[in-house]
Amino acid sequence: MTERIVVVGAALLDEGRLLAARRSAPPELAGRWELPGGKVEPGETPEAALERELREELGVEAEAVERVAGEWPLKPPYVLQVWTARLRPASPDPEPLEDHDALRWLTSGELWDVDWLDQDVPAVREAAARLGA
Repeated sequence: MTERIVVVGAALLDEGRLLAARRSAPPELAGRWELPGGKVEPGETPEAALERELREELGVEAEAVERVAGEWPLKPPYVLQVWTARLRPASPDPEPLEDHDALRWLTSGELWDVDWLDQDVPAVREAAARLGA
């Protein structure tokens, strides 16, 4: 059995809103929305990977808060795990720096206004429970 590679996604929450990022690449994913994040590097904790990916992709300083229950299969050998995260007090506003061409802060009533990547839908549902709560 091949080793699984964990991809972390950030349910970045701020003032009752969830950040969605629109993919600009690869072509088969471009134009669809996802929770920002990326691969956990060898020797890195998922939380550290999440914070690094948010810095690289969005230019923000954020902290992982708690893991969202569940794990979702991506293309083998990848699996998606999601953490809620929040911006640190002095963080700049997020900007789409790499792999994305747009960002949107969505309230619980707007969550399904964007075309989420299929594998992100169950994770967004889980994160949504934290928005309304």
